Amino acid sequence: MASDMSASVTSTPTGFHVEGYEKITYDFTFIDHIFSPSNPQLAMHYQKWGRCLAVTDMTVFRLYGDQMQKYFDTHGIPLTVFQTRIGEQAKTMRTMLSICDAMTEFGIIRKEPVLVVGGGLITDVAGYACASYRRSTNYIRIPTTVIGLIDASVSIKVAVNQGKHKNRLGAYHAPVHTFLDFTFLRTLPEAQIRNGFAELIKISTCAHLPTFELLDKYCESLISTGFGRADGSPREVRDAADSINRQGILVMLKLETPNLHEIGLDRVIAYGHTWSPTLELAPDPPLRHGHAISIDMAYSATLAYMLGELSQPDHTRILTLFSRAGLTVDHPMFDEALLYKGTKSILQTRDGKLRAAIPTPLGSCKFLNDVTHEDMAAALHMHKECVKHLPRGGAGLDAYVDASDTGVIVGESDDAAAEILGKMAADKAGGGPQVAVKELGVDGQFEKQVRDLLTANSALK
Repeated sequence: MASDMSASVTSTPTGFHVEGYEKITYDFTFIDHIFSPSNPQLAMHYQKWGRCLAVTDMTVFRLYGDQMQKYFDTHGIPLTVFQTRIGEQAKTMRTMLSICDAMTEFGIIRKEPVLVVGGGLITDVAGYACASYRRSTNYIRIPTTVIGLIDASVSIKVAVNQGKHKNRLGAYHAPVHTFLDFTFLRTLPEAQIRNGFAELIKISTCAHLPTFELLDKYCESLISTGFGRADGSPREVRDAADSINRQGILVMLKLETPNLHEIGLDRVIAYGHTWSPTLELAPDPPLRHGHAISIDMAYSATLAYMLGELSQPDHTRILTLFSRAGLTVDHPMFDEALLYKGTKSILQTRDGKLRAAIPTPLGSCKFLNDVTHEDMAAALHMHKECVKHLPRGGAGLDAYVDASDTGVIVGESDDAAAEILGKMAADKAGGGPQVAVKELGVDGQFEKQVRDLLTANSALK
């Protein structure tokens, strides 16, 4: 991130008036196989520092840690990796502060960029740590999930959750650079592909009809092939995926960059984010983000249809696409009480106005402010009747957070969990528990959860 600043200070009859402007610039690079030693682009950012601190989650490190190490070894740059667990339930101040501790131990220099590798959750939390550390520490993002590549990488917002409140604590902090490598999708579980698919429906439904058309045409193939990155994927699907991803990111950037700090609160990309912040963390375990916003988007489309803002064919087409993608369009906890609670909360966030984005027509957007609670309740009842006719009654596939969100794999993951505990035990024998805890980014509560999982899995065998 480069920044140019200009400001003026003038006297007033009662004091002073300050007026300042800051120019923010940052770059995105599309690149395949970012950790291939033949690609020097990433290494160039760290050659002047002669070292690199990388923050990633355990799952990503298990898959790509060796490649990362070989890459930096090849370029003669010492690499230090801080691994942490991540998931909605670990998207907390505790996790953020553990990353700050790692930066302190590393001795990060003010303008030296931290390398953040992982999905949208890790880039959010580590980005917030960088925003907070010395009030502003540089960082470079390498997102590895669909949500990370398409959505989280586009915004400069970074945050953690506070209790049941989604992204309640955060900042606006642009990275120095973002590398977009879609080959990571080769190893991404299908549940996470589906999770990110929702973000593309979001932006295309309200802002880019050609992208919606491609999503509609290739829906199932995009999800089953990891957006055309899996071995043997048809070239047609890969080309469609590349067009979808590039156009989706471009449209998001064009909408976001004039309003980086959300001074304007009428935001097209907030489609699906009116009631979902209250709904997402309400179940235990929580809904995946893509499923939570899908419920919100589908309901908002029904509300638009009821108010005469969206045609019946477009309404049906939107709900059908969510269902085909295996995304959730309704939930038992999405009732009038939650609708009221979510409305009250978002009115505070949006300065007293609802500002609910709705598609009207498909591919464009308007904002609702004067809709009554009675209208919203009536639309909710209509929505629940509509989804009864969809496959699974509107329920989604893999809708709740699980091992791929938290870094601990249940059942199949006993070996991984045992490996974590084994390292803890070895480190305790050699130097005490605090060493292991810091290296792994794991606290005592998580250690107990891992042990409980192993005990439960053993009992089932």
